[in-house]
Formats: sequence, structure tokens, C-alpha cells
Amino acid sequence: MKHTALIAEDEALLAENLRQELTRLWPELEIVTMAAHGQAAVDAALQRRPDVCFLDIRMPGMTGLEAAAAMAEDWPADRPFPLLVFVTAYDQYAVQAFERSAIDYVLKPVQPERLAQTCERLKKALSLRQPTEQAKAAGQQVAEPASLELAMQQLRQLLGSALSEPCATASAVMPPRPAPLRLLQVGLGNTIHMVPVDEVLYFEAADKYVRVLTAGKEHLVRISLRELLPQLDTQRFWQVHRSVIVRSDAIDRVVRDEYGKVTLHLHGSPDRIAVSRLYAPLFKGL
Repeated sequence: MKHTALIAEDEALLAENLRQELTRLWPELEIVTMAAHGQAAVDAALQRRPDVCFLDIRMPGMTGLEAAAAMAEDWPADRPFPLLVFVTAYDQYAVQAFERSAIDYVLKPVQPERLAQTCERLKKALSLRQPTEQAKAAGQQVAEPASLELAMQQLRQLLGSALSEPCATASAVMPPRPAPLRLLQVGLGNTIHMVPVDEVLYFEAADKYVRVLTAGKEHLVRISLRELLPQLDTQRFWQVHRSVIVRSDAIDRVVRDEYGKVTLHLHGSPDRIAVSRLYAPLFKGL
């Protein structure tokens, strides 16, 4: 059975080298898309629905992990989620996170022997999907694959792992985590507003800024959500969407509709916060 793949890599030479090696090792695999950045990979994957995605970890804008999470959020529930292989320059220290999950990885520069092992694992995993796909094609009622749920669970773990660190090394000793941010200094013209983090209801990504919403005001901070998240107390501030972080004790109630979509209602705000499918399990006790 012919399978398809997507390659997302911002360095053209590395992308072409990976394509050539895959063609040599797995001639039956059709490379349907070569994406140069994360958003292009997301758009192409949702359109082409490949069986496998090879994603570079470090790409302009959206990282490979964030691109995979974005795919998972919008992926059709009745279609098998692509098998994921991350291509990374990180060494063994950061790669430990991948080894704890079923998601595969290859290190840069890609070694043919290691890539051959990955190809064999992918072929085996895809072969396990075939009976289900054949039964569905024949019109038989079958249980939907758990690949999407499993992928989202693993991505949540990876997004919170040491892979968010730009320069992890095997011999490095992780520095102690700094105390959580307690006060935001928000500049507006010649004035700096001191905003206690305890008053923030939620943070929302807005282009190159983050919107900071309190019960009575809104501020803009020139920082990315990715940079802000490690500075927050993750026991109190929960990421519920790739672009939203909510203060957990600001949540008044959680509503799940008939389609399974989860929405947060907050104390002191009329705003309704949609929880993405990736983070909905935070509220699975409902």
C-alpha cells in the first residue's frame, strides 16, 4: 500500500537530503509536500492529510512541536492522525523526552542507518492501521483509531519537556527554576504599569505581543506566549489553547457542549475561552 509523507524543514539543503534518503530507503513513500516553516506544514498537512510528517524542531515562527499541536487541534476525528518524526539537532539530554513517548525522532545530521530504523518502525505502525482502514472502506462499522488522542497526549508531554529549552546538552546541569513571575511591568509611553500576576485572568497571544486581561483592564506586553509560559506558576496558570493561558482559580465554570467542545467562563469577565482539543483532557472529570 502506497503511503504519503510531509517534510517540514527550513534549511533547503537538509530538506532535500532527507527527501533523497527517504526515496532511497523507502521508494514506495510519496513525499507530497516540502514545507519551509511551521505554518506551511500545518496548512499542507490539513489539506493533504499525509500518513507521516517529518518535522524540524526549530523552524521560523512555529516550532515543529507547535506545528504538530496545531495539526492535532484541527485534525478530523474520523481520520488517522499522521505518524510523527521530529528532526532535531538536540543531543541525548533533550532527546530523552522523545524516548519516553511513541513519537520517533532523528538527529541532525541525519544518519542513513538511524533513518532506516525509523522507516521500519513507521512501516510496521502503518501496517497495523491497514485492517481498520480497509474495513472502513468496505462500509463496516469499526471503532475509530486512538491515534489522535494518543498523539495529543504525547504532544502535551513534549511541549512541557526540556525540548522547550533552546540549548540543552547531555552534560548540562539544569539550573534551578526561578521563582514564578509575580509582577508584570507593562510599558505605555513614558509610563510603566505594575500589574500583579495574581490579578491576571488570562493571557492571549496577539501577533508579536501578548494580551494581558485583568477584571478591569487590558494590557499589551511585547513578549511571546512561549517565552512567558516558563515564567509562570504552572500550578495556577494553565495553557488551554496554543494561544491562551488561563489562571486556573479565575475559572468560574466549565461547559462542554453536545459536540464535546469545552468553554471556560471566568470570574469577573464576560469573555468565553475556548479550550482546544489538545488541552481538553485537563477537564475530563466533567
